[in-house]
Amino acid sequence: MSGSEAIFSRLKEDHDKHRALLDRLLETEGDSSEREELFTELTKELKGHAAAEEQAVYSTMLRKPETTDDTRHSVAEHHEIDEMLNDLAATDMSSGAWLQKFKSFEHRYRHHIEEEEEDHFPEFAKHLSENDEKQMAEVFARRKSSEKADAEVTPEKKGEAKE
Repeated sequence: MSGSEAIFSRLKEDHDKHRALLDRLLETEGDSSEREELFTELTKELKGHAAAEEQAVYSTMLRKPETTDDTRHSVAEHHEIDEMLNDLAATDMSSGAWLQKFKSFEHRYRHHIEEEEEDHFPEFAKHLSENDEKQMAEVFARRKSSEKADAEVTPEKKGEAKE
């Protein structure tokens, strides 16, 4: 397996884990401990993944003129996803608004990872050297657990949810 296959396979493994967490969250109801635990796990997982992905993959791809636009697009989507997670964290899980927001978030996130996997990753791979691939895989592996551990689930206070 080449370095680009290794890094992009590793990112897809995370995406598959995220899909499973989204599916499990959709099966929960109300302000249950299960919903709270799954949402905490999903939030830490997504924030850790995004930060490590930006450090490992997108910092490299920004230096390549052919991939700069796609890279900026994905990083902007990471920020939108982060804001949506923070808004969900500030919304009462027992309210209908939480489920509505979560479904909107889930749709948005699935679109993001499908776009990465189907469009961006194959295009990125065309522009990587063996050294790039190796460094990206090493940086991602090193940063993911640290970023996940540092991720905050509720940086906004309850009640500051968007209408």
